[in-house]
Amino acid sequence: MVRLLIPPIALFVMVLIAFCVGQINIPFSDLIHAFKELFNSETLSDQSFVLWNIRLPRILTAILSGAALAVAGSTYQGMFRNPLVSPDILGVSAGAGLGAVLAIYLNYSVIGVQIFSFIFGLGTVFLVYIISQCVRRLDPILALVLSGIAVAALLGASISMIKLLSDPYSQLTVITFWMMGSLTMATMSDLVIVTPLLFVSIIPLILLRWRMNLLSLNDEEALTLGVNIKHLRIIFILSATLMTSATVSITGIIGWIGLVIPHIARLWVGPDFRKMLPTALFLGATFLLLTDTIARTAFPIEIPLGVLTAFIGAPFFIGLLINGGAKS
Repeated sequence: MVRLLIPPIALFVMVLIAFCVGQINIPFSDLIHAFKELFNSETLSDQSFVLWNIRLPRILTAILSGAALAVAGSTYQGMFRNPLVSPDILGVSAGAGLGAVLAIYLNYSVIGVQIFSFIFGLGTVFLVYIISQCVRRLDPILALVLSGIAVAALLGASISMIKLLSDPYSQLTVITFWMMGSLTMATMSDLVIVTPLLFVSIIPLILLRWRMNLLSLNDEEALTLGVNIKHLRIIFILSATLMTSATVSITGIIGWIGLVIPHIARLWVGPDFRKMLPTALFLGATFLLLTDTIARTAFPIEIPLGVLTAFIGAPFFIGLLINGGAKS
């Protein structure tokens, strides 16, 4: 029980740190004063303006995005019975990336970039699923994975082609920065649009998390228990894809969270999805919030989140592989 309480407590502490730390450090006492001022004053001081109009949207975006990516990664790993799977396996990130890159190339607004990213992410997984259904000679999961790899490679080539054709003095810079992931442009208006999508997609996963344990069984064994594996798999794919596409549309491509955080949650509370999924949710939110706080405070210029998550996640994952290999 104590282990289940530590991740939410860690997230709460990290939220307080993220509010107080930045280019302008704000003492905790001033944070309390700013909270009172938000409700009792018509005009905000400079510190309160920074807190509520700049840091709050960024903190909320980091929490929601980190939680969504971690839950999506946990879902994919359980669904494919493979701990090396991440939300990128079905090409959703590549599809969302292509949509955003195409919108930037066509000089669309930020909203247009987000809409294109979201639609292309969902459309990619739908295409992958249709292709996998046409494959009859392979296991359904293997067909889905191989279809995702092939489509993602095609989309990656398309992104490279658009980057080659884009204006190197304006469009290429924006494309490169977006592909590395960042919360710099996080706004409350984005959260108003994305938050309902994330809740709609995450609620089925939380309610059905106990059934994820059944996906570790063979399809025949699960069917004998009265579980329709095909329908369950479709629900999980749609939910995980929806939350990943919604996240990527406002943050860009942020890797490693959906791969590493489920491992940490599994080590912390065990493989039972009833405990592991909520734990991954809080750990993912805490990790991305920590990473974003480091990105905007530790260096003279802000480091893209995709770079920092790779620097942190890759060595940790290598350690997991080495320790796992040593135990086996």
